[in-house]
Amino acid sequence: QVQLVESGGGLVQTGGSLRLSCAASGRTISTYAMGWFRQAPGKEREFVVADRWGGGMTYYADSVKGRFFIFRDAGKNTVFLQMNSLKPEDTAAYYCAARYGDFRGSYYKEGEYEYWGQGTQVTVSS
Repeated sequence: QVQLVESGGGLVQTGGSLRLSCAASGRTISTYAMGWFRQAPGKEREFVVADRWGGGMTYYADSVKGRFFIFRDAGKNTVFLQMNSLKPEDTAAYYCAARYGDFRGSYYKEGEYEYWGQGTQVTVSS
């Protein structure tokens, strides 16, 4: 099993940047597909980004494309979400997720992922 712990959330002004971290333990994430989801108050959890393992494809939600970037640090066994040009509508709890191996097809669905972190709150003020 793999355990995931997010950090890096906080309060930022519109147009600002934050970098979220997802530290993994128990297994190396090099053979895991990774994703980030977010959930705003009163809304369902939504897909943000998914990253195939082994240097495969990366998929971004249209709402964050060009502003958010996912990358891994193998030495730290950590996945990062760099968030730029933040907007008030980006306010949400952000969750890191992982599944061993590749996606079966629906990388944007919560059910694809086997492991989840506890979430970190991001608040963007206008």
